[in-house]
Amino acid sequence: MSPTLGRSVAAEFLGTAVLVFVAVGSAVAGIKTIGEFGVAFAFGLTLLALAYAIGPVSGCHINPAVTLGVLLSRGMTTTEAAYFWIAQFAGGIAGAALLRLLTSGFGDMTDQTGVLGANDYGATISLGGALVLEVLLTFVFVAVILLVTGKAAAPGFAGLAIGLTLTAVHLIGIPLTGTSVNPARSLGPALFAGGAPLAHVWLFIVAPLIGGALAVVAVRAISVPLEPAGAVVATADETGAQVPREERPVTIPPPATAHDDGTVRAPSGPPEPPG
Repeated sequence: MSPTLGRSVAAEFLGTAVLVFVAVGSAVAGIKTIGEFGVAFAFGLTLLALAYAIGPVSGCHINPAVTLGVLLSRGMTTTEAAYFWIAQFAGGIAGAALLRLLTSGFGDMTDQTGVLGANDYGATISLGGALVLEVLLTFVFVAVILLVTGKAAAPGFAGLAIGLTLTAVHLIGIPLTGTSVNPARSLGPALFAGGAPLAHVWLFIVAPLIGGALAVVAVRAISVPLEPAGAVVATADETGAQVPREERPVTIPPPATAHDDGTVRAPSGPPEPPG
């Protein structure tokens, strides 16, 4: 693994752990206080901050569905995607483990969701409804990411657009499934919650991946065509989902060596006066 990829993988692990700990933690520790609206904004603001913090390092995927979208868009290799997926799922589990620790005997802090913020269906929506919902919400989320990080997008605003989109999809999905759109966010809490959330977690892994793949198809159909050769195009936004290029060491050429080529050169000093 190259140093650049290693830093990207570490950033994905840390970013996913922070997303689960802070955003899911807002539901675990305070959904009865801040409500669903507050939790939705906690997700959006957390991702917004992470996009600008680790976006230049790894692209700030912190979501296997986003990584799948970038992979299918040929923005990274299969090997890079595999490392990212491992880091994201591990980060989601680490973030959920911290939440479990905090709710297992630290003063009066309790799990206000009862399931450590895990996603589920059945109470307000059926299996089929949950599948369609998560596919559609992830489709919108990943499509926005791919569009605002493309070459035709306005540089510097990708993180804002992505954070607001995550907020919006949570406002729709929280009352129904708790909103996944991120398999790593769903698996971590489900492992510690057990029961129905763990039995149903497959849906919140499969549906976002389907939505992410469909987003790639849609973005290819509506994206702005590439500029002709020689035209000046905008660079991709570093707060978006592209993978940083490999770093190349700067090569300093050796100094040129003097050699006698047999030519006659004029003297460097002023000419001598005639005798």
